[in-house]
Formats: sequence, structure tokens, C-alpha cells
Amino acid sequence: MGVDVPARAYRYGAPLADVVSRDYIVPMKAVGVRELKARLSRYLREVQAGEIILVTDRGRVVAELRAPGPAAPAESDADRALRRLAETGELRIGEPHDPQAYRASPVRARAGTARTLLAEERDER
Repeated sequence: MGVDVPARAYRYGAPLADVVSRDYIVPMKAVGVRELKARLSRYLREVQAGEIILVTDRGRVVAELRAPGPAAPAESDADRALRRLAETGELRIGEPHDPQAYRASPVRARAGTARTLLAEERDER
């Protein structure tokens, strides 16, 4: 069960199918209880600036810090399921902004490849 890749994608080396350059989950900052206690003022300033901070105890999320406001948006079914998985330890929430957490893509293409492919797809040569 493969993916149909247009032949023109092979002109530039490896096929460019199923390439994701970013994740789709909005990252949140996570901080351990000891770290939060030691730098509480700093984290409170970040919360006032709109940041949401997850507080962890031994790797498990135990609290969420956010600025007060109108009623929090309702949690979606998907968010609720992900939260439950994280609480049980079946899912580990990734650390935001950590380039070391993700492998570099082995796919390499010359500069301008994406622009050329998009132009061809749109018939804009």
C-alpha cells in the first residue's frame, strides 16, 4: 500500500511525498515542581504574557498555569483523550522548542525544489 508520487518529484532526488516539517500540536512549556519553586517569579511573568505552563512532578503533569480570563475554552474530545493518556503515562508530552528531540530529515533537495514543484502543480511555469 504505497503513496502515488508524481514522476516529476523524482527529478530532484528522493521523492518528496509524506514530508512533514513541523508538528501540528501547539507546544506548551513544561516545568518541574522544583524548578517552578526556584524561579516562580520568572514563570509568573511568562504566564502574564500569555504562556501556558504545565507543572510536572516526576515527569507527570500535575497542574497547569495560565492567566485568568473568561471561561477557558471547552476541552475537545481529542484533547481530553490525549490528556488522559499523558496522565496514565501512555503518552509523553514533548518538550517544546527542543531541536534535539527530532531527528533531521534524511531527505535532501536542491534549493528551489519546492517552488518548482508547486509551480508545476499549479501549471505556472
